Amino acid sequence: MRAVLCGANGAMGKLIQELLGDEIVGLVSLDGENGVSKTFWELGKVDCDTVIDFSHHSAVADVLRYAETCGAAAVIGTTGHTPEEKRLIFAAAEKIPVFYAGNVSLGIAVLCRLVKQAAAFFPEADIEIVETHHTRKVDAPSGTAHMLFQAIKQVRPNAWENCGRSGEGKRTKDEIGIHALRLGSVVGVHEVQIHTQNQSLTLRHESGSRGMLAEGAVAAARFMAGKGKGLYGMDDILDA
Repeated sequence: MRAVLCGANGAMGKLIQELLGDEIVGLVSLDGENGVSKTFWELGKVDCDTVIDFSHHSAVADVLRYAETCGAAAVIGTTGHTPEEKRLIFAAAEKIPVFYAGNVSLGIAVLCRLVKQAAAFFPEADIEIVETHHTRKVDAPSGTAHMLFQAIKQVRPNAWENCGRSGEGKRTKDEIGIHALRLGSVVGVHEVQIHTQNQSLTLRHESGSRGMLAEGAVAAARFMAGKGKGLYGMDDILDA
């Protein structure tokens, strides 16, 4: 596999470089430091299979445009995309293979499946999602929390997100509360609490290090090499 990496100077970018080694054929970083190209156009067209993005969600238009120019797949590892940026991702998937997930951890993908199953088994249960991350994380709730909600919504079509509940009013039947905590250097903890009148079930995933995400991104990049146009996610890897 031959990959171009955007976000090369970031923490995740450095971890991915360690894992891919010589399979990296191009580096881009928005800061342009350490001799790395500042833009894709400075890098120029490169013969590659995959463009991996771990920079900032605002760069997604350039990432997708460059992947299309190179005839490569795009692996979007950033989160916090605006509605317009999401539309760009979905539109690009009609032309090139695009991998898009709120979290590229295999463990989180398994958690989403378990949450979906539990929500189906307990259709009347109250469900709340709590996510905890380090104080430097800029988007809240996390993309992973939204992924977990979408897993629930597949079996509860009327469910809606109540992010950061406040004020007066009883909890409604269809709401899924999502709560974001920002504490110290926590890499990432996601917990889903499922409560009926007689029992409760808690499903929890805790990230030991960011290396987990780097491994997932590399797995996604290898999975995407040679794929046809379309939108792919973690479920596709689990089902492969």
